Amino acid sequence: KMGNAESNAYQNHLSRFLPEEQSDIDGLFDTLSGSSGSAGAKNAKAAKKAVTLAALQARQSAHTREPLPEPMTARLYNGMKSIDLPGKSSGLSEQIAKEQFVIFMSNLLKGNADEKISIIMRMIAKTGGPLKGKQIQEFTEDLITSVVHVLSYRKELKGWSLENTRDSSSGVKALASELLSELKLPDGTKPVGSQLLETNFDQSAIEDWVYRVPQISVFLSVVIRQGLHVLHSLPDQTNDILNLLPHCRGIKGRGVVSLFDIPAIIYVNSHLPAEMQHKWQLLFSSRLHGESFSQLCAHIVNKGPCLVVIKDLDGFLFGGFASHSWEVKPQFQGDNRCFLFSVFPTLAVYTYTGYNDHYMYLNHGQQTMPNGLGMGGQHGYFGLWIDSDYGKGHSKAKPRCTTYNSPQLSAKEDFTLDAMEVWAVGDAPESAGRKGKKSILDVDPQAQALLEMAGKSRQSEGLREPMEEDEGDD
Repeated sequence: KMGNAESNAYQNHLSRFLPEEQSDIDGLFDTLSGSSGSAGAKNAKAAKKAVTLAALQARQSAHTREPLPEPMTARLYNGMKSIDLPGKSSGLSEQIAKEQFVIFMSNLLKGNADEKISIIMRMIAKTGGPLKGKQIQEFTEDLITSVVHVLSYRKELKGWSLENTRDSSSGVKALASELLSELKLPDGTKPVGSQLLETNFDQSAIEDWVYRVPQISVFLSVVIRQGLHVLHSLPDQTNDILNLLPHCRGIKGRGVVSLFDIPAIIYVNSHLPAEMQHKWQLLFSSRLHGESFSQLCAHIVNKGPCLVVIKDLDGFLFGGFASHSWEVKPQFQGDNRCFLFSVFPTLAVYTYTGYNDHYMYLNHGQQTMPNGLGMGGQHGYFGLWIDSDYGKGHSKAKPRCTTYNSPQLSAKEDFTLDAMEVWAVGDAPESAGRKGKKSILDVDPQAQALLEMAGKSRQSEGLREPMEEDEGDD
């Protein structure tokens, strides 16, 4: 019989799971330990069943492609092994007992930062004690790589794919480095660059980090649920996982590779207002719709909040979130939910400073005011500017953009545009004229007038596209 202390701790952890969750966890343990069915788990013999690293790896490689990359499987095993059971000499056994397995699941899926932390420490490095920044960096990169891999493996990318997005490897490093920038020493300083990699962080610093960077817990939950395929089908109490990735619309079958990669989509989406995180729809792609400012206006005006993403000729990727429908007018528009962001070479979001309300600006065909699309700063000195003479732009932010506190986002202050995309986020506004699949040109006389002024009226007839109905996910 189990000792009482051990039994109580085990029962407390077990009671955090709903009955159907318990049977899911029992089933997984039985599979991994080679027990026969959950009925067998009730007798003392089955209680002695245990899981080995080999069994975890075998479960992974029983499939043609592993649900989880091997380094992450080893990290999960080290985490399970780190659970000390009362009355047992810890860490000596290479096998994981059922109690350890259940407590591991309970702490990581249902626990607070305090409960997660000792497991995460052991997942970062087998030996306890302070950890170097470099070890934390390797763990974070492994974690993000595993999330992208397992969501792709389980076909949970919601219409995104590794084929229709940029390669994720640079995005994994960029997201890891953005999350690591939150690591603080006890005196509040944040080491950066090579200094960060050599710095030692103790348990309290890492606990503080996990508490302040919720993505770590969310990513671990995805890796466990989807990687080990446990509790994945049961409704989750949090929306974190639900809206980790938005449903992707409008790119399927069009032969376009988005300027975004999966880690950047996850990161930028998490900064959008919660009610806009469930869906992105491609409105404009310079590769699909041509390099023309009037085409850009025709596709984005009155379409609700959207993300603009730009690639300059030097390969820098950056953009902005417009919280309101774009309108062509000589005044600033939008509100303080707007932000600018960088995707490459660094991943970062820059939010409003309160200094001014120059959130977003779109103008065309005017003699007296600047013509183009801009966000932040002021006329002639935008944080992000695309000229109506399509192809030219600037990011003038010396030392920082007044509206968003962003640095220069492009490689050069005045840049040449290589490619551009605009994604509508959330549900389309009623005014977008979805009924009867009207074109934007029917709905928005202003856009039509713009096209005519630009001498595009006849050509644009051939370029009209019906509004896209929602597509299936895959």
